[in-house]
Amino acid sequence: MAQPAMSGVPLPDGSKAPALGQGSWHLALGRHPAAEEEAALRTGISLGMTLLDTAELYGEGRAERMIGRVIAGQRDKVFLVSKVLPYHATTADGIRQACMGSLSRLGTHYLDLYLLHWRGDVSDLSVVVNTFESLRGEGRIRRWGVSNFDVADMEDLFRVPGGNACAANQVLYNLTQRSIEADLLPWCIQHGLPIMAYSPLGMTGGLLSNAALTRVAQRHQRSPAAVALAWTMRSGHVIAIPESGSPDHVKENASALSLRLTEQDVNELSHGF
Repeated sequence: MAQPAMSGVPLPDGSKAPALGQGSWHLALGRHPAAEEEAALRTGISLGMTLLDTAELYGEGRAERMIGRVIAGQRDKVFLVSKVLPYHATTADGIRQACMGSLSRLGTHYLDLYLLHWRGDVSDLSVVVNTFESLRGEGRIRRWGVSNFDVADMEDLFRVPGGNACAANQVLYNLTQRSIEADLLPWCIQHGLPIMAYSPLGMTGGLLSNAALTRVAQRHQRSPAAVALAWTMRSGHVIAIPESGSPDHVKENASALSLRLTEQDVNELSHGF
């Protein structure tokens, strides 16, 4: 299977997003020294992992503040993503206030992509679509999308006038969690909508010790993490956002950008999990 060059993943508006980014779900929580986590993010940016994903939820805003420190002076180099909580997304004012709060913590005047974090109790998606479109018209956000939406949610969204302007759906996807391949991934590809894969290296760490993954990694003289990320991005329709608080781990992750898996590799991985 020929693989596309990792120059970026096409977005519905004709632009591209970086194929490999950096997550921040567990950053700024004291697991590592803040300086080390910030150094990891800066290292990733320097190596082409220029999409930074965060949310108002993460560390109650601390992750956004950390990313704000990291991107100070280099905002134009990054593709910045944040998310609004569903209980802020039931009203236009709630979405707007949440967006302004995220912009303030990030120290920027715009987001490249703003997502509804999950659907929750948001029954009226037209409020979300209309408010996101207003924020886009004002230049506060350049694109908007969703997270943790299944096919039924996506169909609800696309029934709303303007709902097909959605730019991405961020969901769980990795070698051990592949349920989206049955329905959501084909649906999104059919509608020209990229998937953003969170936890692409697994939720617990066990993924990276898999025997098939280890064999493929040894064959390519890369880390298991790099192979797992290359597998996630292999179609050209998926953006991977691994998280790491270690500059050394980020360097391993970044090597996925130049790794091309063979058909044999993909088959071995598919049957090895």
